[in-house]
Amino acid sequence: QILSKLRMKEAPNISRDIVKQLLPKAPPLQQLLDQYDVLGDDNKDVVMEEDDEHAITETIMMMATEPESIVQVDGEPKCCFFSFTQKFQASRVLRAQLWVHLRQSDEATTVFLQISRLMPVAEGSRHIRIRSLKIDVSAGVSSWQSIDVKQVLTVWLRQPETNWGIEINAFDSRGNDLAVTSAEPGEEGLLPFMEAKISEAPKRARRDSGLDCDENSPESRCCRYPLTVDFEDFGWDWI
Repeated sequence: QILSKLRMKEAPNISRDIVKQLLPKAPPLQQLLDQYDVLGDDNKDVVMEEDDEHAITETIMMMATEPESIVQVDGEPKCCFFSFTQKFQASRVLRAQLWVHLRQSDEATTVFLQISRLMPVAEGSRHIRIRSLKIDVSAGVSSWQSIDVKQVLTVWLRQPETNWGIEINAFDSRGNDLAVTSAEPGEEGLLPFMEAKISEAPKRARRDSGLDCDENSPESRCCRYPLTVDFEDFGWDWI
C-alpha cells in the first residue's frame, strides 16, 4: 500500500550510503543527517526536546536542476532552476539561503559570487544580476558559501511566471569560475541548493478531540491509534 501511494511498483534497490552520496553535502543537510542518524541508531541517551514536536518553522531544501532550453544558448547555462513542488505562501518565508560550493583556488584570492536571473533569450537581455557577494578565500581550500535569496524566492512565489532560473558564477581575480554548477567526476553532491525556512501554517481547529485513542481507550467510534513503523526492520533503509 505504501509503494502504491508512492506510485512505485517495487522498492528501489538503493542503500542509505548511496542516498547520502546523491544528496547535497552542504552544511545544513549534513547537520540534519547527523541528527537523525543519532536518533535512528537506538541511542537511548538522546532525549528529544518537547518543543521539537511543536516547532513553528519547517525547513525546505530544493535541489538545482537544468533550466529550460528557452533560456539557454548552445545548451548553456546548465544550472540552475528551482521548482517548488510544495506550495507555500511568500509571506511564510522567514529566510532563504542559496548554497554554492567553490572549488579550491591555487592561490589566496578574492572571489565575486554573482547570481543573475535568467530570461528567455527572445526577450533580449538574458542576465539580470540580482545578488553579488565578495568572498576572500585561502589557497587550496574548497568551501560552501551561502547567500541570502529571500527576496528572490519571494518574487518567484508571488510571480511564478518570472521563475526561469538563475545563473551562478564565482570569478576569482584571474577570471576563473570556481562555482560548482555541474557535477564533474568527484563533485557529486556539490551542486547548488536552496534552503528555505518556512513559518508554520495556522492549524485548523480539531473538531473532536476524542478521535485520538490508544490501546486502552474504551472508545467504540472510529478512532485514530498510534502506529510506529520501523522501515529498516523490513529492509527499507532507503527511506
